[in-house]
Amino acid sequence: MTGRVDLDSVDLRILRILQNNARITNRDLAAEAGVAPSTCLDRVNRLRASGVIEGYRLKVSPEALGRPIQAFLTLRTQHSRDVLAPLAEHILAQPETRALYNIAGASDFLVLVACPDVATLQRLIVDELTSRPEIHNVETMLVFQEWEGGPLLPPDARTETE
Repeated sequence: MTGRVDLDSVDLRILRILQNNARITNRDLAAEAGVAPSTCLDRVNRLRASGVIEGYRLKVSPEALGRPIQAFLTLRTQHSRDVLAPLAEHILAQPETRALYNIAGASDFLVLVACPDVATLQRLIVDELTSRPEIHNVETMLVFQEWEGGPLLPPDARTETE
């Protein structure tokens, strides 16, 4: 998607519902959105085709998979274009990596990791990150608890859909 897509109140209702329950049937989605099932399906297909809906994801519990230690790592690096792609590829290849962001500010990258134990977190930091010459500093912030925000809607949508 290259730019903002114009969305009406029905599109916004559909997006809000899908973000709260991506497994909802089209029939139930249509009923909740207040449109016919065929209209709802057309709108969802248009939202996919225009890039507003990028996909559907399964949320998995790190604890249930034996990875109860979650942390955000901030990395300061040699920040040049020839370093970005290989470094991102290396970080994403680590089985502990859940998300990677190239950011602006005091750090260059923010990495969310999930580890089975503190020893694995230490190994990841020492052996896979700080041992790389382009990484100058790693700071670790343990995650104690996580909350998710509400559905992502355009900035002006709050008044239209409430």
